[in-house]
Amino acid sequence: MSGSAVSARYARGVLIATGLLWVVAVFGGMAALSHYATTPGESRESPARWPKDSALHPTPGRAQLVMLAHPRCPCTRASLGELEQVLAKAGGRAEAHVLFLRPEGLEKEWEKGELWQRAASIPGVTVREDVGGVEARRLGATTSGHVLLFDSEGLLRFSGGITSSRGHAGDNTGRATLEALLSQPEFVAEGRHPVYGCALEGPDERLAVGALP
Repeated sequence: MSGSAVSARYARGVLIATGLLWVVAVFGGMAALSHYATTPGESRESPARWPKDSALHPTPGRAQLVMLAHPRCPCTRASLGELEQVLAKAGGRAEAHVLFLRPEGLEKEWEKGELWQRAASIPGVTVREDVGGVEARRLGATTSGHVLLFDSEGLLRFSGGITSSRGHAGDNTGRATLEALLSQPEFVAEGRHPVYGCALEGPDERLAVGALP
């Protein structure tokens, strides 16, 4: 076999090996991204009753719906879209609040970005800051997009997320459960669903850790 034939075979082998490695890398990356997108954030037990020390002051006899959110979490954009759909069907049966985290030590209005404006545009929603994540801790929320529904007696009826994965809008069990509860005369059932979003606490909370690239 001539030297040029050996070189050509060697080059072809290198090309095939490189191609295989590229395919493995692409599929491996896609699998990792898919796994990450469908892995819920950390969860914590939420209070069974509306916390009396909450900075929110509910109207007596009204149900309360609260979403805890990170202002720089891209996944939360989908959660706000789902919330808008829920409230459009709820017919004003609950007072709705979206609380945006502002970590301790950051200047005022740090939290007032695109997501704040998006939440404020939803009819019936009151938007306010959650300095230091105090309300999130009171309500047991550790992941952006966590929604809680308390009935008119202050009893917890729903706790969880309203998307099927991180940043994914569309029909899902969490939103359907919340809509079903809000359609009942007395919210007699309860619901839970995993929350997909960025961390609301931790050393990197300013960076919206947990966001999809």
